Amino acid sequence: MEQFNLIGQDKRQALLNGESKNPHQLLGLHEYTIDEKMKLTVCIYRPDAKSISIAPVGDKQKKYKLMPVGEGLFFCVLQRRKHRFIYRVFCEDEQGNKWDYIDPYQFESFLSGEDLRLFEVGKHYTLYEKLGAHFTTLGGVKGVSFAVWAPNAKRVSVVGDFNLWDGRRHSMRCLGTNGIWEIFIPEIEVDSCYKYEIKTQDDTLLYKADPYATRSELRPHTASRVYTQDSYKWHDKKWLESRMKKEWHRSPMSIYELHIGSWKMHADGNFYTYRELADELADYIKEMGYTHIELLGILEHPFDGSWGYQVTGYFAPTSRYGTPDDFKYLIDKMHRNKIGVILDWVPAHFPKDAFGLEKFDGTALYEHFLPEQANHPQWGTLIFNYGRKEVCLFLINSALSWFSQYHIDGLRVDAVASMLYLDFGREGGNYIPNRNGGRENLEAIAFLKQLNTVVYEKFQGIMMIAEESTDWAGVTHPVDQGGLGFGFKWNMGWMNDYLKYMGMDPLFRKYEHNKITFSLMYAFSENFILPLSHDEVVHGKSPMIYKMPGDEWKKFANLRVCYGYMFTHPGKKMLFMGNDFAQTNEWTEKEELKWGLLQYEPHRRMQRFVKDLNTFYKEQKSLWQLDDTYDGFEWIDCDNRDQSIVSFIRKGKKEEDYLVVVVNFTPEVRHSYRIGVPERGTYKEILNSDHPIYGGSGVLNTHVVAVDAPWHNQSQHIVIEIPPLAITVLKKEKN
Repeated sequence: MEQFNLIGQDKRQALLNGESKNPHQLLGLHEYTIDEKMKLTVCIYRPDAKSISIAPVGDKQKKYKLMPVGEGLFFCVLQRRKHRFIYRVFCEDEQGNKWDYIDPYQFESFLSGEDLRLFEVGKHYTLYEKLGAHFTTLGGVKGVSFAVWAPNAKRVSVVGDFNLWDGRRHSMRCLGTNGIWEIFIPEIEVDSCYKYEIKTQDDTLLYKADPYATRSELRPHTASRVYTQDSYKWHDKKWLESRMKKEWHRSPMSIYELHIGSWKMHADGNFYTYRELADELADYIKEMGYTHIELLGILEHPFDGSWGYQVTGYFAPTSRYGTPDDFKYLIDKMHRNKIGVILDWVPAHFPKDAFGLEKFDGTALYEHFLPEQANHPQWGTLIFNYGRKEVCLFLINSALSWFSQYHIDGLRVDAVASMLYLDFGREGGNYIPNRNGGRENLEAIAFLKQLNTVVYEKFQGIMMIAEESTDWAGVTHPVDQGGLGFGFKWNMGWMNDYLKYMGMDPLFRKYEHNKITFSLMYAFSENFILPLSHDEVVHGKSPMIYKMPGDEWKKFANLRVCYGYMFTHPGKKMLFMGNDFAQTNEWTEKEELKWGLLQYEPHRRMQRFVKDLNTFYKEQKSLWQLDDTYDGFEWIDCDNRDQSIVSFIRKGKKEEDYLVVVVNFTPEVRHSYRIGVPERGTYKEILNSDHPIYGGSGVLNTHVVAVDAPWHNQSQHIVIEIPPLAITVLKKEKN
């Protein structure tokens, strides 16, 4: 057919060679001037077909037969049609097999010029609704829009269940110079598996999972799945409305960190699903009095042993525990029980799995282009290239999607220190300095500032939490004041000092007294969370109970005083699962917690203590109302190193609202011990970790009357019995 030559030999050859960047220019419905008249033409590529015809959707009677023009191409001029229409393709092969479909090449792009402009400048903050796979309706036809960023590819195709994984069927078009490839494919079913077949500049074929996929296959399979985000009906409106009014810096926050796969398991060793876990977990968290849960390993990852810290699916909850809707149910259940949900999120690095982000289009795209800066020396992973606005946009959209689509209350950003320093983990100064000759990663710093600025602008009442282990200044300071803009930071310095101190024999604690007092020198320089996390009970570090010295009674007493001081120290609180009932083995992702320990009285009593501690913490406003300022804390005596006793006051907004806290880190009972207090009156002991209900020895105080004589720089003092290895808290009774 002579008219077929109007299409152009170069376009045809590029398509046949699998290198066309715009197959839509050749395939589908087009207008050409033929015999001085504008005519509609149709071109279809199906090398597996013997004959092809088309008909308007819904009208099989008006069929148009296409003529084969060689190498799998079929073409015709629609002589009697003047207007465009949506058509269905009818095919038959050599064996007489017949099938039909709606041609994807007849549709215009679903990405607007504004989408492309915002992407180009790095400010498209709803890109997660456009890139990836999304159920869409174009021209009245329902289907799935696919879009992916691969600027250096020769050709990109969608392959999947729906096209027998044949890269010739759904070749995508590249839009402009942005490197975004897209195609709309009608009539794809929910949960269909797919990948992107990418032809690189050296003609290698790569098969990549979708970076923006919202669901993935269960490991060890690696395909992405088409999923609709609109199927779940939420019931947490009241929680979200109340969250918007929260000032978390001055609210109680007690976080229970857990790994879903090993919290509990079925008898056959299988994981609980998100839905199976939801009711039981909500009941436990509510009963124990925690305000939040923090979940390890939710973002999709291929290897169980990575605990979710080597992510391949930045927009997908892991399929290990069920569907995205199942995960939404879990969050919804928590919110309906007034429990916040925090996710661990990993923008610092990603694994080298072939189906993932590594050399996504055959080039260093998501990772840094310099191998010296791309390879993480400690973890065997790749470091994101924060100098590319498209990479920063990918990560920011990942964060935004968890808040928007899953109603998450906070993200704990993992390994921030590794992002801030170019020499992190590189021995002997083996790193490339920044443009100023320094070791700071200027691009990563700019990314973190942009990330936090955007997230806090878009969502009120949420939290961005930095796991940052150095003395970097201003992690939680506002961006406009030179800070990184996080809401909170894990206090790793306190944690390291405190665990070293608690691990010492009490006889020698007096020589390291500053390890429990030094943290108050900087306690209000950032908004801190005090973490006793999963990292502290793995890899030979010992479970919490066995970090404590002494015989069994002393171990449990030490652990109670450890938690008691933590909960009265300024800062938010976090315990890893199992810590609250004194788990006796190190945590492993392969086994559930040792819940059977609760048949033994010491473990039940420890759990009771943590439960009461959570309740006490939430009830006492002085422990959190002024939690971010020295106005809420005052030492009574921090210098009694010989007896390893500290005492201090925690203050609320009202002058009369304060607590007197006394902590004894030795097993010695101190009789008739004088403690300075700010005013006269009767003080009632409202918490004592040495109470027999917790397994203590029963050295208690009831009502203590202040003596009108100064002590410890206070105008009055009280005389109390100080219990061994215990914390006691007193509150002035109202007149």
